[in-house]
Amino acid sequence: QVQLVESGGGLVQPGGSLRLSCAASGRLFSLNSMAWYRQAPGKERELAARISSDGWTNYADSVKGRFTISRDDAKNTMYLQMDSLKPEDTAVYYCNVRLGRFMYTDYWGQGTQVTVSS
Repeated sequence: QVQLVESGGGLVQPGGSLRLSCAASGRLFSLNSMAWYRQAPGKERELAARISSDGWTNYADSVKGRFTISRDDAKNTMYLQMDSLKPEDTAVYYCNVRLGRFMYTDYWGQGTQVTVSS
């Protein structure tokens, strides 16, 4: 079905920036939304940002004003621009695709590591 591949993670200093990419295979039929989740060591996975099929976005309070989620439909790719990074942003970031409206199915990428450290 759907395969998702994240890229763009790495090591960055506090205050720096990274842009994550998530490439999806094929056409995303019945797309509900795409999202970036993250999981820090020893913590539960949390939603960082979501973008609906219509382009509406929402963000976790912890990343508002610093992260920007976007989507390029022609490339079947989603992005997460991360600015003003903090050590607390250190986590594995996972791409999520949700297909279906009321009854939906989630697909996940393998994750990409983001480490914010001086």
